[in-house]
Amino acid sequence: MKPVVGMVIRNKMQKSVVVAVDRLFYHKVYNRYVTRTSKFMAHDEQNRCNLGDRVKLEPTRPLSKRKHWIVVDILKKYKIYPPTAHGDGSV
Repeated sequence: MKPVVGMVIRNKMQKSVVVAVDRLFYHKVYNRYVTRTSKFMAHDEQNRCNLGDRVKLEPTRPLSKRKHWIVVDILKKYKIYPPTAHGDGSV
């Protein structure tokens, strides 16, 4: 298998993330391209991934029943804006 790129959709577990990977293929009956999404569970050793991050996954030996991928690189971090304090009455 070759490396894949996807988006982190769940990171509630310790050292694990769920990544959604989109692929595009040509549908012969409908004569157009169709997008399909696969979800992979991946190992994140340092817990660096957050929701919305774009990550690169590589296949590895089976680490658990569903975990066969490892996070190699975070390609793009998702911007998280801190909530603003409205203590002065402004909206």
